[in-house]
Amino acid sequence: MSQILSKNITFVGAGSMAEAIIRGLVSEAGMEAGQLVAVNRSNEARLQQLNKQYGIRYAAGAAERNEAIGSADIVVLAFKPSDAAQGILDLKPVLRKEQLLVSVIAGLSIETMEAILGSPGWAIVRTMPNTSSTIGLGATGLSFSGGVSDAQRQLGEEMFRSVGIVSIVEEPLMETIVSLSGCGPAYIYYMMEAMIESGMNGGLTHEEAKRLTVQTVLGAARMVELSGEEPAELRRKVTSPNGATHAAIETMDNCGFTDAISKGIRRAAERSAEMGAAISAAIASHTK
Repeated sequence: MSQILSKNITFVGAGSMAEAIIRGLVSEAGMEAGQLVAVNRSNEARLQQLNKQYGIRYAAGAAERNEAIGSADIVVLAFKPSDAAQGILDLKPVLRKEQLLVSVIAGLSIETMEAILGSPGWAIVRTMPNTSSTIGLGATGLSFSGGVSDAQRQLGEEMFRSVGIVSIVEEPLMETIVSLSGCGPAYIYYMMEAMIESGMNGGLTHEEAKRLTVQTVLGAARMVELSGEEPAELRRKVTSPNGATHAAIETMDNCGFTDAISKGIRRAAERSAEMGAAISAAIASHTK
């Protein structure tokens, strides 16, 4: 039996990423909704919405929140990066070292979390899911602190396999995960926007341009997945010399398409590191 099925999980923060994981655990991993609890600072209406949609429990009052956090086997930290410093400091009195802490907070390093908590040895999983997790097609990077046991490592992997695929990396590579797959859906949406607009400029309705674009992106992704071939090889197969596709690719190359993508992804990684540095600076100011 999967280990995750016997654990109680509390989500601190109830945004879209917390919801994606909740949905995956209930619908894909087979967890009982009653094993999951959501808490947040003040938005009880959001907690009620998750309760109604997925059947999970929620805790709105301060005493109930502390009980839900302190008694959990796994605590998922799912609040905004700007709230990380104060949020974890507020949690510190009720957390236990026996718990597995799972962070989905962008930029928040394991070292910084340990600094907030006051000591090393905590079992921490740093993760970077993406928004496709909401439909079970996510891609999540995972890194583990030295305090994570083999059993806890398995729990972390099981949790995120319920919403897609996982990539286990050393923590310094997490910024690359952020920039590639964490931010990646937005890059594809951005290209789709341009494709739809071009279709409309050519005379198609918005609905038809969107329908064709969506199916084209779906088909291309599935071709890479099912054929096992490299994208570059598949591209070559549909690019006849001096044909229409060749003309389009050549024009995109002349406009710096590959360079723009590469620079954008690199900048995303830099920005993620900057956000982490800002959290560390906030921690320093809170702990003076």
